Amino acid sequence: MPDPYIRVAQLGDDPDLRLLDRLTWSPLHAVTPEPQPPYPPFFSGRHAPDDTLVAELEGRVVGYVRIAFPTPLAANAHVRQIQGLAVHDDVRGRGVGRALIRAAVAEARHRGARRLTLRVLGHNTPARRLYASEGFVVEGVLPEEFFLQGRYVDDVLMGRPL
Repeated sequence: MPDPYIRVAQLGDDPDLRLLDRLTWSPLHAVTPEPQPPYPPFFSGRHAPDDTLVAELEGRVVGYVRIAFPTPLAANAHVRQIQGLAVHDDVRGRGVGRALIRAAVAEARHRGARRLTLRVLGHNTPARRLYASEGFVVEGVLPEEFFLQGRYVDDVLMGRPL
């Protein structure tokens, strides 16, 4: 089984990443409504291609991780935040998510960050386990922060030093 190839996204990846977002949308990890047409571009003024690392297997885009500044404040410029992670269902269990997390850690470190943070929904046990196995620890919990599909869900803040 080959390892995924991880690279920085390019503008031309927009259609593949938009499709991946639609195919992987789930209330397990999304607080936004299910995407409906017309689908917005993946890249925007808020997230440029160089904020995204793409995973390829056998020449096909199968995942991404988006890393960006958590705030525009200079006092917070030493921190990067994972602001999106998706892996195509048909390659789950092949190490793509883990490879993307490791690449995000390396890229954040390369960009001069001292910390990498993320937010994950409390009921997303598989993601929380993956993050914990890669050195992320729970740094805070916002209880019942979101109301999703008829129930309240915690917002879990995790981070790790680089």
